[in-house]
Amino acid sequence: MNKTYTILLNSINKVKDFANMINRFECDADLASGRYIIDAKSIMGIFSLDLQNPLTLTVYENNDIEQLETSLQPFLYKES
Repeated sequence: MNKTYTILLNSINKVKDFANMINRFECDADLASGRYIIDAKSIMGIFSLDLQNPLTLTVYENNDIEQLETSLQPFLYKES
């Protein structure tokens, strides 16, 4: 089952922390910014995106979805 989240990675530290976190999970994940889609586990790919705007994270078939959602909390985009 695919799950989609809106996240914000607007600093170098957030990108680094996100990449370390997502790589701990045995799942495939993509990040999308506009028409660009990259592997969410690729730190180089993440830096190729527009990081000033929210990104769409899609996680594919993860058995640890509850643990992943807990780990995602610092990165989730909250509209103000």
